Parts: sequence; structure tokens; C-alpha cells
Amino acid sequence: MRFKLLLSLLMVSLSAAAAQRPVSLEVGGGTVYGTELTPDGVTGKVPVVLLHSGSGPTDRDGNSTMLPGPNDSLKMVAEGLARHGIASIRYDKRAIGASALPVWKEENLRLDDYVSDAAAWLHKLRADPRFSRVVMAGHSEGAQIAAEACAQGGADACVLIAGAGHTLDEILHDQLKDKLPPPLMAESDRILASLKDGKAVAQVPPPLMSLYHPSVQPYLISSFQHDPRKAIAALNMPVLILQGTNDIQVSQDEAKALSAAAPKARLVIIEGMNHVLKIVGSDEALQQKSYVSPDLPVAPQLIDALSSFVKAP
Repeated sequence: MRFKLLLSLLMVSLSAAAAQRPVSLEVGGGTVYGTELTPDGVTGKVPVVLLHSGSGPTDRDGNSTMLPGPNDSLKMVAEGLARHGIASIRYDKRAIGASALPVWKEENLRLDDYVSDAAAWLHKLRADPRFSRVVMAGHSEGAQIAAEACAQGGADACVLIAGAGHTLDEILHDQLKDKLPPPLMAESDRILASLKDGKAVAQVPPPLMSLYHPSVQPYLISSFQHDPRKAIAALNMPVLILQGTNDIQVSQDEAKALSAAAPKARLVIIEGMNHVLKIVGSDEALQQKSYVSPDLPVAPQLIDALSSFVKAP
């Protein structure tokens, strides 16, 4: 009972450390909706971090509708930043969560639009007199978006968390080459080459339809044109690369590829951290459980590294 009381008091103190309010931004004929978290009890201007989620139906909190439950990874990152005196904005990208408006259908989505939306948020934050420094942090596919949006939106610094160091078509080829039989792999490579060339594919074998459905192809065509190595190399600002050793979706080789493309960027490898930013073992069952465990905190090393970087002069 005493432990439960202490835990309740701790949760109250953590929640009281920040003020939360809804925010929104008009972009591309619609509105995207998000959450602002600002630290309480801090006088004067504070730094702010724009957080961007990963690929697919992943919302502002880092939760995917494809999974049976939440993990709240990005929500926890925002709360961790607030405890360090740092404000944050996290938002549902187009067609996801509260931003799932009829104007944005799957076949209309483009990576370029996600980049321009994030850049628009950065411009808005830079004009806000409450904030001393504007930083963007993108997770997974959000890292690619962050690298490009930081340049367009004039961020003061950029953070790539569990981001790829190769183009999406390269990654898909590498992931599929050992899983598909040779005839089907040849079909996949044919489709990848066509999409890379900017051409949609009418004939898709049924086993590959979930990957290359016609409604998804325009987004893939857009994504294949973006190279994370070129994006990070073009940044003229402080850059932090964060990667976990137990990430089963993005390997350390991807972080090393990003680091090689931008030698001045700071690379931090976090022991035991997986793709949803939790400290777990490499056991498959533990990994799967962490993806739907909102009670499991994000890696404290991540919060420490991110906060120190954001506050650095």
C-alpha cells in the first residue's frame, strides 16, 4: 500500500511538471492536430522540440493502429523533455488520428507533403516568442522527414532517432531478398525499379499486394526519391543521431551510414533500446510485448541525451 501511495504521488508530481494544450496547423487544404506540452515553473523563454512519428498509421504518441494496444513512446519522450524544462509539440500527420480528414486519402499521400507540413510547424515555432530554440526530432521514417524539414523550416538543430541510412527501395530489397522465393523476388525487384523510375505498376502478384497496392504506390514513388544520406549531409546545423542496440527494425548499420554521411553529427548508441525506445532484451516475445506496453518507460538514456543536446548552446 505504501509503495502504491508513493507511486501515485510520483505520477502526480510528474504530471504537474507540465501544462498540456491542443494545437493545430492548417496545411494543404486541411488541418493537422497535435499536443503542446510546456514545462511549468520555468520563467523566460524555453527551448521547444517538434516531435514526428514514424511510418504508416502511427499517431502523435507513437502508437500504431495496426497494433492491439499503445506503447506511448513519443508521449513519454515529450513528458521527459518537460521534466528537463523543454517544451514540445507532437502532432498527428495527415490522414492519421485526429488529422484523418476526408480531404486526405491514402492515394493522395506523399512524403514531400509530410516534410512541408513539418517545415510549416517549424516556421510557426520560430515565430513564437515563448521559445528560445527550435529543434526537430523525428523517429524512424520521421527521421527522414526531420532531416529535410529542418533545412526547409530553419530549425536550430536536428535529431534523427532510429532513422534509416538507406533509401526505402534499398531497404525493401534487402528485407525481402532472403524471405521471397526467387521468382517472386524478381517480381518485387521489377516493381521497385518501376516505382523508383516514377512509374506506377498495374500488375502486382497477389502475394505482394499488401506491399505494392495501387493506393500505396504514389507514396512509395514519392518516398523512393528521398535519400537520408543526402538529407543529413546537407544540414548546416548541429545534428544528433540516436540508435538503440536492440532495435529489430532498424539496425545500427543504418545509424552508421547516417554518421558516415555527416561526420560532424553526434552519434549516440543506446545499449538495450529497441525501436519503440524501450529498454528490452533481444528475445522476440519481450520485443513484441514492448510494442504494446504503455507502462514500460522509454530509455532514460534517450531522454538524457536528447535533453542535453537540445539545451546545448
